[in-house]
Amino acid sequence: MKMFIDGQWIDRDEKIVVYDPYDNSVVDFVPKGTVEDAGKAVSAAQKGFEVSKKMSVHARAGILYKTAEIVKNKLEDFAITIAKEGSKTIREARKEAARCVNTLMVSSEESKRILGETIPFDSFPGGENRVGYYYRFPIGVVLAITPFNDPLNLVAHKLGPAIAAGNSVILKPATVTPLSAIKLVQAMLEAGLPPECIQLITGSGNELGSALIQNDIVRMVSFTGGLEAGKRIVQMAGIKKIGMELGSNSPVIVWNDADVDDAAESCVSGAFWAAGQNCIGVQRIYIHDEVYENFRKKFVDLTLKYKTGNKLLEETDMGPMITEKEAIRVEQWTEEASGMGAGILCGGKRKGAIMEPTVLENVPLNAKIHKDEVFGPAVNLHKVSDIDDAIEKSNSLPFGIHAAIFTNNFNFAMKAAYNLNCGGVMINESTDYRLDSMPFGGIKNSGLGREGIKFSIQEMTEPKTICFRVR
Repeated sequence: MKMFIDGQWIDRDEKIVVYDPYDNSVVDFVPKGTVEDAGKAVSAAQKGFEVSKKMSVHARAGILYKTAEIVKNKLEDFAITIAKEGSKTIREARKEAARCVNTLMVSSEESKRILGETIPFDSFPGGENRVGYYYRFPIGVVLAITPFNDPLNLVAHKLGPAIAAGNSVILKPATVTPLSAIKLVQAMLEAGLPPECIQLITGSGNELGSALIQNDIVRMVSFTGGLEAGKRIVQMAGIKKIGMELGSNSPVIVWNDADVDDAAESCVSGAFWAAGQNCIGVQRIYIHDEVYENFRKKFVDLTLKYKTGNKLLEETDMGPMITEKEAIRVEQWTEEASGMGAGILCGGKRKGAIMEPTVLENVPLNAKIHKDEVFGPAVNLHKVSDIDDAIEKSNSLPFGIHAAIFTNNFNFAMKAAYNLNCGGVMINESTDYRLDSMPFGGIKNSGLGREGIKFSIQEMTEPKTICFRVR
């Protein structure tokens, strides 16, 4: 596959190999973009904005709707690509592809709802005889940097709103999973997106990052990825808008009045979806001591039923991590916690890039697997007996995208909703729930701004005020 810069599909002699992490087989090759390519992409995007900002709303909406139809009609092909280049099983990949269709459909709809308001200028002395309003206009060139764990839908979450708002976009997909992103750009061009409006560059983020991020022509950086990379982007960006969805360490509270069967089933899925490589995946579970033993047994029993292996087999529940290096890291964190006194209830072993679904208890607070984002298939169980203590412990780390509570007590549910410090609280649902149209993002070290189509459009537009003095 190739890059798309200045209206041309471009190849390079130097390639990046895209491997299937399950067996390390070669899936495809993409060109390794250069700093010069990055400069060309930015210049082309600047010209592209002159085209995109003049597109009518119905034209933008129609392109996004048609792109959604193309993805829908090729759903299995997209799903296979997602599964081959990344960690998801074919069943997980189909769900991601279907979500991408929804993301594009909602982007199409929201392009028609970018609204302004009238302003009562006479609400303050001196404003008499003035009328006016504001409307929102596109910000310009948006740089979209996307991660490996949702290689299609998280691309759509950036391209869809950016195009809906009338911006031009430079897309830099994850180096290890660029193929789904390339297919989506192909679909957008097939749907009629003017080629000037989209640039796609593949290559190393370390090599291309500064040339893209520091360029003043880029008016917004929309990044999804790790905390350390996010910090570097903030330091490099200069005066431009930044949207960041970073990592987390999501807590779940299971109270003594909860449906334990439902809570265990939901949290197992939430912990091990996409091999745990999920920013809202369940990592810490605080369980009331009265139901701890019952929950622990059910949770471990369900975990032991998980089938790992070939992602393309329908019966596989969990595939490999994105690289063996990442699997080794989670294995080492597990061993560190065990050496510090934690109990491994199941899992803890690794074969190649496949890390067994792992459940721990009595994890020390200074263990990496407790205090950092594991981003892998490992979850920690903790006993609690007081709701305020459970909330305090849930809030104890410098992350905050999602938190959750399982309870049938309305007062406890509302107390958790208002006191858990995060971007979203799920009640009787694991942290691993997201509707693509809801505001999504975190506080503390988990990010800046909000995604979710309507809310991304707000981030990717700016208000302009129009005032008339009536004589």
